[in-house]
Amino acid sequence: MDLPIRPRRLRRTEALRQLTAETALRREDLVLPLFVCPGKSVRQEVKSMPGVFNLSVDRLVEEAKRVRDLGLKAVILFGIPEAKDPQGSQSRAEDGIVQQGLRAVREAVGDDLALIADTCLCEYTDHGHCGHVTPEGEIDNDVSVEWIAETAVSQALAGADIVAPSAMMDGQVGAIRRALDAAGHTQTGIMAYSAKHASALYGPF
Repeated sequence: MDLPIRPRRLRRTEALRQLTAETALRREDLVLPLFVCPGKSVRQEVKSMPGVFNLSVDRLVEEAKRVRDLGLKAVILFGIPEAKDPQGSQSRAEDGIVQQGLRAVREAVGDDLALIADTCLCEYTDHGHCGHVTPEGEIDNDVSVEWIAETAVSQALAGADIVAPSAMMDGQVGAIRRALDAAGHTQTGIMAYSAKHASALYGPF
């Protein structure tokens, strides 16, 4: 005789569901993206992402404190530079907008938040590509990787706990690790971006 199937027995109460849950998602597991831009007292909504704002460094610090107080544990900074060029020079500049934001937030909240920096050139190039473009119109992967690695070192120096390479360059993670270690940032982590490339969350960009 077939026994009756009772698949709901371990979902009957909240306590049982929590006991047997495979995945638990908490505020502490989330990373809030923040977009930092030049200026003062700037809080400008991003049209393609309602409820998301470009923030000047002073407003960025306010937002970091707010989310810290809400119980979040990490933010990732994206930069909106004042000027762009073919090389994406502001990506690795000591006074780059993300570097400014990292230093200011670190000073304001200490280690209460994990600080992650988006590590790419596309935000800073006038052509919008993740790397350098040759006169023939091809991406120069090797030169681009060097710049991305230097960007990561600059971000780590400014206070990033983790760098997050979102460029699509072959060999970038290994090059970043070597550059960070050579510069003494052996404790700086690298966050994979594979989920971003396969996600609808990439759409607004």
